Amino acid sequence: MSNLKTMGIDIGGSHFTSGFVNLHNLAIIPHTFNRVDLKSNGSVEGIISAWANAIMPSLGEEGFDGCIGIAFPGPFDYPNGISKIKDQGKFQHLYNLNIKNLLADQLNIGAYQIKFINDAACFLQGEVISGVAKGSKSAIGLTLGTGLGSAFFLDGKAADAALWESPFKEGMAEDYFSTAWFLGRYIKLTGFEAEGVKELAFKADRNPVLRALFEEFGKNLAEFLIPQIEEHKPETIVLGGNISKAHKLFLPATQAVLKQNKIETSIKITELGEWATIVGAATFSHNCQTQ
Repeated sequence: MSNLKTMGIDIGGSHFTSGFVNLHNLAIIPHTFNRVDLKSNGSVEGIISAWANAIMPSLGEEGFDGCIGIAFPGPFDYPNGISKIKDQGKFQHLYNLNIKNLLADQLNIGAYQIKFINDAACFLQGEVISGVAKGSKSAIGLTLGTGLGSAFFLDGKAADAALWESPFKEGMAEDYFSTAWFLGRYIKLTGFEAEGVKELAFKADRNPVLRALFEEFGKNLAEFLIPQIEEHKPETIVLGGNISKAHKLFLPATQAVLKQNKIETSIKITELGEWATIVGAATFSHNCQTQ
């Protein structure tokens, strides 16, 4: 079995991205990159069929004997391919189902050829291999979006850190580092609703309330990171996810608080984005075992 072209896939609540990764130079083969907007709240058959339809054109007509690595959010039983996501507004109909087997059946390949991996771990693995954290011996990765993804990199491998449920302030970390926090806090401060963080970031230049909102987020992020930095001593911290695109509005506040605490750890913003996740997923899965 040739593993020169292992497929990496990133599946989120609203998107599906994929590409074959050349394992010699650890880069996505450009013409194989594919991005599709997909809904995650449909029926089981609808979701699995949509994934399969997005994958099959890339596998060719002669059968596929390679490996597919799929970056997927938790909670999830990754070794067995069973979704544990519920009450999150996405993939609820997949709860407790073996989606590895369901997808393999649709693709007409062996379940052993598919490997599910935590999406934050894939993101950080890809960043250390070929992104802004390249060469780091230790790193922390955070994906800031609809939820909080996190991973630690040590001894050559990234792993899910599951920091989303760690206690923070009056709740848990995900309560403060997600789109929901921005929208809820904005309503509390102004009485108005917003569609998303992108809208708030666009208006921030001419709105002091919004600038203060992003600064508050940045200070919270520093407060959250300090104990993680002190415990794990990462060389690099990498931020990804849609909220990270507004880093110019919150990162200065984060860095100022860290500096006040005599912490000089480098914080970098992803440049590869979902490409890093695809590379990471492929490298985690390239050695799938044949039957």
